[in-house]
Amino acid sequence: MSNEQLLHLATELAREAGELIFERRRQGVAVADTKTSTVDVVTAADRECEQLLRDRIRELRPDDGFYGEESDPSRSRSGITWVVDPIDGTVNYLYGLPHYAVSIAAVEGDPAAEPTEFTALAGAVFAPALDEMYAAMRGGGATRNDAPIVVGSGPEDIARTLVATGFSYRAERRKLQAQVWLALADRVRDMRRNGAASLDLCAVAAGQVDVYYEFGLKPWDWAAGALIASEAGAEVVGVSRDSRESRAMLVAGHPRIMPQLHDLLLESLPSHLL
Repeated sequence: MSNEQLLHLATELAREAGELIFERRRQGVAVADTKTSTVDVVTAADRECEQLLRDRIRELRPDDGFYGEESDPSRSRSGITWVVDPIDGTVNYLYGLPHYAVSIAAVEGDPAAEPTEFTALAGAVFAPALDEMYAAMRGGGATRNDAPIVVGSGPEDIARTLVATGFSYRAERRKLQAQVWLALADRVRDMRRNGAASLDLCAVAAGQVDVYYEFGLKPWDWAAGALIASEAGAEVVGVSRDSRESRAMLVAGHPRIMPQLHDLLLESLPSHLL
């Protein structure tokens, strides 16, 4: 299957799953479980959506692997694995805020075994409450609702940079992340915190924010969104004190501003965050 065919399938699956969770939100949402903390919630719709995607992929491409947030991974016999977040932004979803999405990417490699050592071939992020479909395939550019998107001209310097970020569900880690933002607050234009990593990466791709960074993401959070941002012309890197290839912190942004932001983030980080 070509990257173009993988992309077509990714967008079809993302839309089908998005329509499901949108309807479940209209019917009403309740917490089904918690994960890393009492505020890191899972809804029945998360699980239903992931099962739908797992079943569809098993039916259409039985040799492919599956790696999702809410269930155990399955190994690939084809070399392709589908990396899925059934509802990115579950707390937004729970509260009726529109910034939530289905994120799905077809990748080469095994993200369950090597979380940073895979290559995304095609990806889609669908926000049903916003009716926005972001999509990209490797080497083919990025789109929003089928229209090409690029990062644009970008800010002239760090002081004019609009920054997006996210925060952990664990309170002690969130306090450390707030300290990092405090160190940036008087150096950049402003911050946005929308609560869904995939959509923040797509916002970089569409030029709606200049930079996005976050600590502790999992592959399902960024596999599709990072490809979309990269194909739109953003620089996407993992940052640590030892290597820009780590995914301890993911940073995506306009290439003009990334060197300044990279250095500023490293200055601001408590050493045990990376």
